Amino acid sequence: MKIFIPGGAGCLGTSIIDKYLPLGNEILVLDNFATGKKQNLPQIKGLTVIEGSVANTELVSKLVKEFQPKLVIHSAAAYKDPSNWKEDTETNVIGSINIAKACLENGVEKLINFQTALNYGRPDKTPIPITATSKPFTSYGISKTAGEQFLLNSGLNVISLRLANICGPRLAIGPIPTFYTRLKDGKNCFCSDSLRDFLDMEDFLDVLDIAMNKEIPTGAYNVSTGVGSSIKEVFDCVVEHLNMIAPEVPIVPVGADDVKEVVLDPSHTEKTFNWKAKYNFKQTIKKQLEWYDAYGVTDIFSHLAAPKS
Repeated sequence: MKIFIPGGAGCLGTSIIDKYLPLGNEILVLDNFATGKKQNLPQIKGLTVIEGSVANTELVSKLVKEFQPKLVIHSAAAYKDPSNWKEDTETNVIGSINIAKACLENGVEKLINFQTALNYGRPDKTPIPITATSKPFTSYGISKTAGEQFLLNSGLNVISLRLANICGPRLAIGPIPTFYTRLKDGKNCFCSDSLRDFLDMEDFLDVLDIAMNKEIPTGAYNVSTGVGSSIKEVFDCVVEHLNMIAPEVPIVPVGADDVKEVVLDPSHTEKTFNWKAKYNFKQTIKKQLEWYDAYGVTDIFSHLAAPKS
């Protein structure tokens, strides 16, 4: 099968390539390498890598027309600079429109979109049901939500996966790589007073496999274990893994651009996909830390603004 993956050099994209390229699929990646890394993509038969932006209408149209993919997996997202609304809008909104139009013009059978849980903003309750109102308030959340709405209303067969915190190879965002590197370097840490859900990459890829190969109704789906864990629990797991005496760590209130509790309710997805996560929180974090032991942490990004000193 021919698969086009905008944003294929990131954590999710490269794990998808790791799984599906050896199965004989032909994969085309478009990435501007703002957060993804070119060296994560092997020079190997069946994989073509193009450097560029999904905001480039002519480029996206040309690639889809020439490659003629059966499936598009939209993994491109801008989140590196929370204050750069222009970049977020160009990538997350205009880029999604460009992809939708190119798919419509070339008869693409299915489009799978990756969506941030920040589309829900500050939820009224957790776990957050798929029926909850979208009310994002950050540049990243607003632009990704607008992009998702363009896709879902494009007339394409779109499955939009609203994702928990996916843990796996090359993870470069969030508290896990932050705590791991800072504790190993003897640096101080702090924990935000927040709750998140964490999902193992294998569980995510199982959902993706079903979305790719089964008849799933067009729409949005929460992908999560449905269980929340505090950032302090993440910190404690890293301390235990590194066999350290737990240092004092302050618990600080969430910032103005953050959300205290983000835990997704996956029940609709579990029923529709006939799927359920296999790995619990501690197993997921342990696997992530063991990967860092073997391969290290190369980058750390955040969709949050830096704390004011």
